[in-house]
Amino acid sequence: MTAPTASSPADASSTPALQRTPLHALHLELGARMVPFAGYEMPVSYPGGILAEHRHCREAAALFDVSHMGQVRLVGQDAALALESLVPVDVADLPVGKQRYGFFTNTAGGILDDLMVARRPDDLFMVINASRKDHDLQLMRTQIGHRCQVISMPERALLALQGPLAVQALAQLDAGVAALTFMGTGTFTLAGAECFVSRSGYTGEDGFEISVPAEAAEALAKALLALPEVKPAGLGARDTLRLEAGLCLYGHDIDEDTTPVEAALTWAIQKVRRPGGARAGGYPGSAAIEAQLANGAPRKRVGLLGLERAPVREGAPVLDAQGQRVGKVTSGTMSPQLAKPIAMGYVDTAHAVPGADLSAEVRLKPQPMRVVAMPFTPHRYHRG
Repeated sequence: MTAPTASSPADASSTPALQRTPLHALHLELGARMVPFAGYEMPVSYPGGILAEHRHCREAAALFDVSHMGQVRLVGQDAALALESLVPVDVADLPVGKQRYGFFTNTAGGILDDLMVARRPDDLFMVINASRKDHDLQLMRTQIGHRCQVISMPERALLALQGPLAVQALAQLDAGVAALTFMGTGTFTLAGAECFVSRSGYTGEDGFEISVPAEAAEALAKALLALPEVKPAGLGARDTLRLEAGLCLYGHDIDEDTTPVEAALTWAIQKVRRPGGARAGGYPGSAAIEAQLANGAPRKRVGLLGLERAPVREGAPVLDAQGQRVGKVTSGTMSPQLAKPIAMGYVDTAHAVPGADLSAEVRLKPQPMRVVAMPFTPHRYHRG
């Protein structure tokens, strides 16, 4: 997802013909504050406010509308190896019923978009970022369309139910979902609709992402919101939750000028795709990425914890003890859980060491910050 962010929405007049998700009427009914985001009119918050939504997700279960994201099917016997020609990820060995995080790369090793891919019995199912849908579809159709069918799925909506009580809530609609573990997937009947469900999300909490036919999305959302554990949450809480979880936002923390090594995402490049692996290389930018895997990158994505109260925002320069610029903040907020400023950014590798004391320039004044390990709050994924 790219700008405008939940914290700094664009002027609606500059974004003509905003698209609407199948839950648009429900958002208005619930009193949501709507903002332009990635070409859609989306809820940034509801009357209770971002802080309450954030805390409800950490304590119970929050329902997010993420129908602006792209859903795609790749169909054909060659689909997995075809996709591997565009991503440095092991798709061929992905078992049926499992999902994996990955990213498209360019010839310089930069990240064109990040994505989720799941293997189903008859296809690969992908979720791509809203702002990159057209780009990604064009990329796949141009580069691998002769090897597999690339089928966009605008007829489906996408809901995310996140939080420690998400499983308790969703299991009331279909008890089978409780058997899924983190990154597991399956097809379930929810509120009368056949849904494809993954146990995953973007908050650091246990939870589910639910692909549902667009015409059934409102009934499903209402069925979930009728449960005492579940309340709606918007883009504002989604942003603070993912930042506490140390998760990247495309167009901010990762982009075409950022490599997976710089972004500390090398865990997503499996051994089989690395030098010496059975299917090493063969994707755009593999030489540049393999060189950084071997020799390191000049800069690294790090977590920054504020030592004073002033929040630090995207774009703030990061300075060393001598006041020399050594990096830049890419995302920042006041952490509701820690009650302290937190940020992610890129700094020179020499300073990318947990415990290093740096500062971020806020209104021309240095605000002391410390490099810390991420996530800022522990992940609570259900691994079984």
